[in-house]
Amino acid sequence: EALALANDCDYGLAAQIWTSNLQRAHRLAAAIDCGIVWINGWMQRDLRTPFGGVKQSGLGREGGVEAMRFFTETKNICLPLA
Repeated sequence: EALALANDCDYGLAAQIWTSNLQRAHRLAAAIDCGIVWINGWMQRDLRTPFGGVKQSGLGREGGVEAMRFFTETKNICLPLA
């Protein structure tokens, strides 16, 4: 029931799971449709990892390689050498 309530929302920035059952926490974390899940805590994040929401909670990611990909465009430049 908690999973259905969490996923039945237009937003998906973050979620918290408070439990003493680590297996249950991992199952729920994998099933919740959001950008970050904290287990038995909050605001613990390595700033080198990508962070961002899903659904209507923002666009793209900040931090890590994902942010670089979001803010850059690949360009192919060709130059004849002969």
